[in-house]
Amino acid sequence: MKTRYLAAAAASFVVASAAGALAQDADAPWEQSPFHCEPGETYVMNVMVSGVEYWFPVYEMFKQAAHQFGCETDYTGTPEYDVNKQIATFEQALARQPAGILLHPMSPDPFVEPINRAIEQGTAIVTFAADSPNSKRVSYVTSDNFREGRVAAQQIAEAMGGKGQYAVLENPGQDNHDRRVAAFVEEMETNYPDMELVGRASTGQDPNKAYQAVLSLVQAHPDLGAVFMPEASSAMGAAQAAKEAGGTIRVMSVDVNASVLDMIKAGDMFGAINPNQGAQGYYGFLLLWLAKHPELIDPMNDHAEAGFNPMGIPMLDNGYSVVTQENADSFYWDKYLKKRGTRGIEG
Repeated sequence: MKTRYLAAAAASFVVASAAGALAQDADAPWEQSPFHCEPGETYVMNVMVSGVEYWFPVYEMFKQAAHQFGCETDYTGTPEYDVNKQIATFEQALARQPAGILLHPMSPDPFVEPINRAIEQGTAIVTFAADSPNSKRVSYVTSDNFREGRVAAQQIAEAMGGKGQYAVLENPGQDNHDRRVAAFVEEMETNYPDMELVGRASTGQDPNKAYQAVLSLVQAHPDLGAVFMPEASSAMGAAQAAKEAGGTIRVMSVDVNASVLDMIKAGDMFGAINPNQGAQGYYGFLLLWLAKHPELIDPMNDHAEAGFNPMGIPMLDNGYSVVTQENADSFYWDKYLKKRGTRGIEG
């Protein structure tokens, strides 16, 4: 409930503030409204594994919000699952002195110093989908990872009649993934005592490792009924292994891509939990822009005396969807772009 309030409050604040500013003089030119960028004002999105399809709708709506404000954007990151290489791309973006960076930090602690230095430089930082809570980042926008894990557990347990064996694939050390797995297991242990956890395996988001892990789990536990993983890349390998093992294992992930959607439609995957990526990017930009322009915000608190950014919102929940065989068609990236008539991260 709290996160929903924060999301609604943030969105209402942005809309009301913009409307109020423009209502002061209905005939005033756009340049007189404070809700626009100066020429060349640029906002960057930075991620790890930059070719993963998950990021594309986030950037699509990040870019749309920025363009509505007359701002420029850039999409950056590293193709590797390597925190040091991602930090290097963050540093490269920072060297261009952008107004702000919407950041998905692969790991929380290594990003504390770079984030803090960026803010000291005057570049606003908002995190999304994964956080660096010990840094000075101003806000964090995400789906509720704990709720995603709980809902995934409920979906699987109910489908299995509340009884059976399950396993999890994971990526220890990535904050949002750890939360999803922890919530999934806790929900099973608390509310479905006849669901038995029989195995865990680390895959590093590698489909081949996931494939081998599921085959090994099936060999050790022939009655395995379900496998959960906190991301989509592992799901591709896990679902293939489950299919080869007889097709009775319910495979469920968080996040989707075209291959995962194809497998869900074909019945080779049970389903997925998918964050509302477009909302994540749109709200992410609004939070980032306001973090860069805190002079527009004057709440009744001690921000001026204490020296903190008055915009800060601890966490904004962008929501999620449960993807099934029935609604999978609504989540294809290529169909989304065709409907919008845009070119994605390339344009």
